[in-house]
Amino acid sequence: MRQLLIVLASIFLLHTTAAYSQLTLDACREKARANYPLIKQYGLIGQSAEYNLSNANKGYLPQVTVSAKVSYQSETTEIPINIPGIPAFSMSKDQYQAISEINQLIWDGGAIRSQKKIIQQSAEVEKQNLEVSLYTLNERINQLFFGILVIKEQLKQNDLLQAGWQTNIDRVTAWINNGVANQADLDALKVEQLRTAQRNTELLSLQKSYTQMLSAMIGEPIGEGVTFIKPESAMQPELSVNHRPELQLFENQKNLLGYQREALYAANRPKFGMFLQAGYGKPGLNILSNKFSPFAIGGARITWNISNYYSQKNNISKLGLSGQTVDLQKEVFLYNSNLAGIQQNNEISKIHELISRDTDIISLRQNIRKSSETKVENGTLSVSELIRDIQAEDMARQEKSLHEMQLLISIYNLRNITNN
Repeated sequence: MRQLLIVLASIFLLHTTAAYSQLTLDACREKARANYPLIKQYGLIGQSAEYNLSNANKGYLPQVTVSAKVSYQSETTEIPINIPGIPAFSMSKDQYQAISEINQLIWDGGAIRSQKKIIQQSAEVEKQNLEVSLYTLNERINQLFFGILVIKEQLKQNDLLQAGWQTNIDRVTAWINNGVANQADLDALKVEQLRTAQRNTELLSLQKSYTQMLSAMIGEPIGEGVTFIKPESAMQPELSVNHRPELQLFENQKNLLGYQREALYAANRPKFGMFLQAGYGKPGLNILSNKFSPFAIGGARITWNISNYYSQKNNISKLGLSGQTVDLQKEVFLYNSNLAGIQQNNEISKIHELISRDTDIISLRQNIRKSSETKVENGTLSVSELIRDIQAEDMARQEKSLHEMQLLISIYNLRNITNN
């Protein structure tokens, strides 16, 4: 049992190590999204919407106001009637009043409900706008990830070329011993070998830069032993199907305009509520008394701001114009996306045709190189001409490798255009 546990632990450890020593394109996208500072704004948008909704709901609570007033007036009401035995009455010119009023909304025409819908939909618009910003990360990750893969393919071809130079150096060395070649021929090959080594240094430096940028974007270190998994050849997506986040943003904006239109109608409806006033002052409700006294008033109140109808038509028309603007933005976005998709489709077709001929070119270049090696060995061809044929074969192999990677990049670019 102990040995079994050790074996299972070893298998798990190997599996875990392998999982962390590989990077896929999808994993890089997810990590970059989670690491991007703007992702924190999702929580801020949600909290802000909660606060605004809480404030809107408080509109249903009793609204309390407190006011106080002190005044002095130049003239007051008098009763100019002289009744024997009864002194003449006149109000005091100085008056005092403190009032506390409670208003309870019964029906507001749907204004608060419309306001809550606007708050919720505004939050959805902000979140989707943030989603659009985050979606642009995909293109940047694609560029870095595929850039690293292209460099790795070039490094492989460079290693093969380096091995080819070494093989021919060994051959020429043997030919020199047999009197078929001279030192200049050997030096020419060594120069090309050194140039290939320089190219290797340049590629490694470029790979390091790309890897460091990708590491910064995903927020994790990428060691030298990490393997970048080349995506499988994906199916070419349909250009007619588009799931870009911008389209959902346009939809959310149109919905927001609809709720704002509802709010305009709600603001023009009458509002009904109950109120209660309690106060203390001189005079109180009895204006014939010049003494401080408490008082209270309760009842129902209906208010209707009819003047809102003056601007209702223009405000609704403005919302209509905003809706047309959103439709126009959507139309322009789809137009540009379609053009970009057509360009990528043509690029994919072109690369397919190039790849179909790369294999034949490599085969022919290989035959030419082998023939040149035989001719050099027989003394009928110079080493410099052999170098030219070796470079031509290497260039053909590099072009095929590049075309295959370009095909994959173009397909993923098309997928990024349509989000399919």
